[in-house]
Formats: sequence, structure tokens, C-alpha cells
Amino acid sequence: MRRAGRWSRSDVSPDTTNSPQQPNARVAIYPGSFDLLTNGHVDLINRCRRLYDRLIVAVGVNPAKTPFFSLEERIDILREVTAGMGNVEIVRLDGLTVHFAAQNDAMVIIRGLRAMSDFEFELQLALANLKLNRNIETLFMAADPKTIYLSSSMLRDIWRHGGEVSVFCPPAVVRALLKKTKPNPGEARSESQRPL
Repeated sequence: MRRAGRWSRSDVSPDTTNSPQQPNARVAIYPGSFDLLTNGHVDLINRCRRLYDRLIVAVGVNPAKTPFFSLEERIDILREVTAGMGNVEIVRLDGLTVHFAAQNDAMVIIRGLRAMSDFEFELQLALANLKLNRNIETLFMAADPKTIYLSSSMLRDIWRHGGEVSVFCPPAVVRALLKKTKPNPGEARSESQRPL
């Protein structure tokens, strides 16, 4: 999701079983495409859920890319991974993230930063969101040094070349990947050669 602010729609319904509504609850939105979900994403979810009463992980579709997993598959993976996290809710993301946040009474949009190269775009996005709604702030969360090098595109490329990805992502992702045809390493194409 690195460059998404507007998302296309899906028929997936929100899962509210893990997140009871609380009056005056502190709510945060963590938006992304999570395609593929990495250990870095999970680390950020774990850290953010300790800061807020309710963390909404909002899964969207970047129309500029062809997804590896469908929106439904990504939501299912996230629900499996976060099943034991009582204040984490997995939903689909429709429209602009800042509007979605307002509709869900969120006070903060969470954005992960892995490097300075992320910051320029993320700052522009945060300022645009602030212009659209001054009641919603953006919180930049630095990646853990252990996962700072991880990206979804890197994992997709490793998988397509027949590499081992289990050290980079949750077991639920590996199981979902194994349901797909693993490419022949000699025939696989790199991320830059294959449109996403």
C-alpha cells in the first residue's frame, strides 16, 4: 500500500468480533494493502495496539497494481494472524483514508517508516490529510531494526524466484502462498519485469 490514498471497493464485510465498541475510545487506523503481509507489518500492529483502545487495520486495493493476493485473501490472512489480539479489527478500506478514519471515529492514521526514502511521500500524504481534516493526525512509526529492510515487493520477488520466505512473514502467509503455484526459479521474472 505504500502509495495509496484512494482504494477500490470490495464486498468483504468488516470483522468486529475482536473489537468491542467503547465510549470515548482512542481509535487508530493502520491502512495498507498488506500484499504480502510481512513480519514488519505484524510488529507495527503489535506496537500500535498497545497505544490505542482500538486499532483498525484497514485493507485496501491499490488500483495502480495487480495484487498478488485478492483483497478477500489478504483480509483472511490478517484475521488469522491477529486472532489473539483483542483490540484489533480487520476491515476493508473504501475511499480516502482520512474520510474512512473520520467515519470510524479514529483520531490517528498510522504510517510505518522504513527509511528516509519513505518520508518525503509520507509527509506529503500526512499534510494533505491534515488539510482535509484537521481533527485527524498522522503518527509515523519507525520500523524495528530487525525488520527495517523488509518490504512486500521484496517478499513477492523472493517467492517468484523460488526462495524461502518463512523467515520474513507469518506462517499464515506461507500457507496461503503454498496454495498458489510456486514458480520455476529459472522462469521467474523480477518485480521490475512483472507488473504489479
